[in-house]
Amino acid sequence: MRDSELEEVAPPPLVGESECFLAVMEQASRAARLSKPVLVIGERGSGKELIASRLHYLSERWAKRLVKFNCAAVNDELLESELFGHVAGAFTGAVKARAGRFELAHGGTLFLDELASMSLRLQEKLLRVLEYGEFERVGSSETQRVDVRVVAAANVDLPAMAASGRFREDLLDRLSFEVITLPPLRERREDILLLAQKFGEGMARELGREYFAGFSPAAEQQLLDYSWPGNVRELKNAVERAVYRLDNARRVVERVAVDPFESPFRMSGAAPAGTVGSAAAALPPVAVAPVAGPLAPPPSVWKFPLDFKTQVADYEVRLLRAALAQAQFRQTRAAELLGLNYHQLRGLLRKYDLLKELRGE
Repeated sequence: MRDSELEEVAPPPLVGESECFLAVMEQASRAARLSKPVLVIGERGSGKELIASRLHYLSERWAKRLVKFNCAAVNDELLESELFGHVAGAFTGAVKARAGRFELAHGGTLFLDELASMSLRLQEKLLRVLEYGEFERVGSSETQRVDVRVVAAANVDLPAMAASGRFREDLLDRLSFEVITLPPLRERREDILLLAQKFGEGMARELGREYFAGFSPAAEQQLLDYSWPGNVRELKNAVERAVYRLDNARRVVERVAVDPFESPFRMSGAAPAGTVGSAAAALPPVAVAPVAGPLAPPPSVWKFPLDFKTQVADYEVRLLRAALAQAQFRQTRAAELLGLNYHQLRGLLRKYDLLKELRGE
């Protein structure tokens, strides 16, 4: 059975074009070349796991396993066994020997998330593996040797924890060959609409819809104004939820735009306790709106039966070509004429293979 935490295929590409995002990508690309430990710092939902994947797949270890483990997922006693393995009879329930994550990641990369939750005792054992590549399974005195690159992640101030004695300073030094600090989404405003469009298109495909038109101007402004404390993960959930909640009666209409979002908690009548200051609790409701645009009158006589999708596609292609011609093939202007944003227009041009015409092919 495949271990759910053993990644055997490359992850989806990271998306962004903001200066701070591109700087982080370049930093990760440089660090990937070496087998030194890397510490990734970032808020929840900011993409720490994706950075770990980038470090692995751009390294010489790419053909080996990338093993991921959340140190906060189990208590301290189980964590030692999960990381370093155990022998049969080491504790109640240990009926047979079991390899830990370090052994599974031999030759590859081990991503340790929520590292700050690890006890000082286990931090010492982790330091030994980083220094010498050696450890013992729980209940055994036999030394195991591994070749593993460690990428660790945290969303807390580890130097402050070290200064207060809650985190080993020598371990922090050892992990910090390179420290990658991920910018929160609120500092990547140029990427918000780009990511939202990507998530909307993905959800539309999952729902079997052929086309995702994008967001209304009000929704776009709301996306940009919100602080996104949950970062990219929260944005993804909000967009997918909004696309999913499009009115059932309009599902046959492919050209719809998502209007402003609504918190899932308001749908049940109240926000949960502890959401003080949450902008999501004040978000207006989800709605759908037809994409505005100059439409030519339909033929006066329809000949039925007909292929609905073919007729709609032909009509859209004619509209696109007319708008491009009027805009002298300036795509930004053509998008304005059709009431679309640039990314929506590009999506339609790709859908109907019209980019070749723009290039004169």
